[in-house]
Amino acid sequence: MIAFIPARSGSKRVKNKNIIKIGGHPLIAYTVRYAKKVKSFDKVFCITDSKKYLNLAKKYGADDFILRPKNISGEKSSDIDWIKWAINICKKKNIKLNNFTILRPTNPFRSKNFIERGIKAFKNKSIDSVRGIEKTKIHPGKIWKLKNNIITPILTKYLKGTPWHSCQYAALPTYYSQNASLEICRVSVVKKYGQFSGKKIFGLVSKGYDGFDINYMSDIIEAKEIIRKNKQIKKFLNLK
Repeated sequence: MIAFIPARSGSKRVKNKNIIKIGGHPLIAYTVRYAKKVKSFDKVFCITDSKKYLNLAKKYGADDFILRPKNISGEKSSDIDWIKWAINICKKKNIKLNNFTILRPTNPFRSKNFIERGIKAFKNKSIDSVRGIEKTKIHPGKIWKLKNNIITPILTKYLKGTPWHSCQYAALPTYYSQNASLEICRVSVVKKYGQFSGKKIFGLVSKGYDGFDINYMSDIIEAKEIIRKNKQIKKFLNLK
């Protein structure tokens, strides 16, 4: 199995987010080191359009790969574009690739155990893919649409005559949202459906920091504090 770490340059909300330093090391270093701890991965490739990003990933143990084309590295580019491109590059280089895992560098704290749990679930041949999920923090029953200053709920459902938006969270059905922890996919599914998730997706529920995702500066601040308080993370990853 191959591990793909997608890390395009040019992030908007946090500039150079994928290589911003936390705990004295670039963000991408944590994902590379966790991936290198997983014996199931034959190769760990950083899929990036930046030579600087690639060299940093290689410094922490990633295998060499060619740069991702700029035309599939924009902020609106689809994942399937770089996935198909990477699959094709592996084929040209005679790299055996039947299955792959996507580990996004914005999650520096997914554990080796969590990745291995996903791989174990993936071995069930009846599923198309595995995706990390978590209990949604904002219930869809409490989300609104706004038009001309008038709001309407996106879900018009009721519990014993009470609209979901006016019910206690604990009384409502449990929903899950995807997170940046991991996705495990089959090349055959990409070829069959033209997308990487397929039809039958196993939901791997993350707990604690396994689902942590960095999107804003406030997340960076929190991540730095987590590392400051938990020095075992850096010790496990051999990050001095």
